[in-house]
Amino acid sequence: MTASTTPPAQLSSDELAAVWRGQAKWWHGGCFAIIVTAGVVALLQPPGPRGHVPTLLLLLGIGIAYAAFGYRAVQREEIRYAVLYQVFAWACLLTIIVIDPGFEAWLLFFCLFPQVWATFEVRPALVATGLALVGLFVAVVLPADDPAAQVPGALISVVISFVLSAALGLFIHKIIGEAEQRATVIDQLRSTRAQLAAVERAQGVQDERGRLSREIHDTLAQGFTSVIALSRAATSALDREDIVTARERLAMIESTAVDNLAEARVIVAELTPGHLQSRTLVEALARLADTMTRETGIQVSSSVTGEPAPLGGNAEVVVLRGAQEALSNVRRHSGAKAAALTLTYEPERVALEVTDDGSGFDATTARGFGLDGLRSRAAELGGAVTIDRGETHGTRLVMELPR
Repeated sequence: MTASTTPPAQLSSDELAAVWRGQAKWWHGGCFAIIVTAGVVALLQPPGPRGHVPTLLLLLGIGIAYAAFGYRAVQREEIRYAVLYQVFAWACLLTIIVIDPGFEAWLLFFCLFPQVWATFEVRPALVATGLALVGLFVAVVLPADDPAAQVPGALISVVISFVLSAALGLFIHKIIGEAEQRATVIDQLRSTRAQLAAVERAQGVQDERGRLSREIHDTLAQGFTSVIALSRAATSALDREDIVTARERLAMIESTAVDNLAEARVIVAELTPGHLQSRTLVEALARLADTMTRETGIQVSSSVTGEPAPLGGNAEVVVLRGAQEALSNVRRHSGAKAAALTLTYEPERVALEVTDDGSGFDATTARGFGLDGLRSRAAELGGAVTIDRGETHGTRLVMELPR
């Protein structure tokens, strides 16, 4: 079976660039349409002093310049294409205005002025617009019979044209800039979300590994420890030819193995621990105490204070695991003859207390995978675990969980 892979999401900036490339064809078509319209209008008007041919050739030159350089300039390939096209196109238009004053030059303004803002950044576009209008001013004023009389009108027209062109161009650049900025922000958010998802997956794997480690330690490992101890006891009984005791130990081994198998299946299925299936927490603790007594000879008692009430599956699991870990430590380290489980129900909390009459230990050095896992379980539910010496001797473990 081959693993399926999800293709990487396209960047928003790339999507924006693709949209611009899709819109560019309308710029190309519009430019050629305006040039053709201007040629048709020139043919319909009375010819200038030099006839229609020079005007039509210059319009053709603008079209060729766009096909050679302007097309690439609109695509924002290189700035040199924009410079070459704008210089050549405006030179052709100004020449037409000089040699054919009757030509409707304003038609080409709808093409050339927007292209200035489409092919340059803001500052170069402002400079290019200003130079183009200065060229128009000179082309209109100098050939006139009375240049001084043309200056006021031409100057007003140039100023108004510059203000309108600059305002429209700046507005368009602002919209494009905001779109690019939003695309960048979206890309950053997507990247951050992908990183967070990766971290969450890694943390989830780590948490699951920790959960399985705690479950195995609190159930299977302790069960196997019991099997080993019981098998050694059975071997000793056989050596003494005490068949009755050997049979009892073998029965306990079988019972422990059955319980361990059930716990293994529960861990795989992520269900309630075997000791809690079809039992209340109080009953599960009593069964645990009885099993401990039968297997080890340590007299373990179980008692309840307060009114028992359901705690919810997860909290009851944590309490049961706490009792299992505490009794496992009593069996392996304390040398105790007796131990006690006390479960206390209060309005705001539930507390499990495990005491023994063993040798005790230094609580400040109480470390180990089992105890660390127990503290971690309690902390996940807002609780805590404390370990100290008993009132006279032995060890006292208290787990408190909020209700």
